[in-house]
Amino acid sequence: MPPFVSIIGKSNSGKTTLIEKLIRELKKRGYMVGTIKHTHHAIQIDRQGKDSARHKNAGAHTVAIHSPDSLTVIKDTKSPSLDSLALDDIAIYYEDMDIVITEGYRQADKPKIEVFRKAAHKRPYNRSSQDLIAFVTDSEDDLNVNVPIFGLEEIEKIVDFFEKRFL
Repeated sequence: MPPFVSIIGKSNSGKTTLIEKLIRELKKRGYMVGTIKHTHHAIQIDRQGKDSARHKNAGAHTVAIHSPDSLTVIKDTKSPSLDSLALDDIAIYYEDMDIVITEGYRQADKPKIEVFRKAAHKRPYNRSSQDLIAFVTDSEDDLNVNVPIFGLEEIEKIVDFFEKRFL
């Protein structure tokens, strides 16, 4: 299985922007990158009236939409709460990746990098997590952490860190 790294932080901290930049740099270096976005909202990939939505509405537990250049799978889970679905349960879909970057999953037992922007929040989310491996921030304040601290635009340095630690 590839290594999983969770990018965590409060809302509007810049998680998605950081992930986009990391993906571009990792791909530039030749790595296969997968991502998983955690959300508390219902997911609607296919539009009502389309064949795959009709299959799902008819009761199919798993529906795949396959085209010449992509595959999308919509699968019901046995878990009574989607929040209890573990990253390891999803990992089988990422076996061919070199690294998987998740957005969210702050409760998961995976390495975490917290994004903290001083303009958006007064203090970081979690400085004491055992899984915290780095901070990405614009703050000049002492964060009082024993992990590497990167600037918001130090993408190459963060990917260097990934290569040394995971790849």
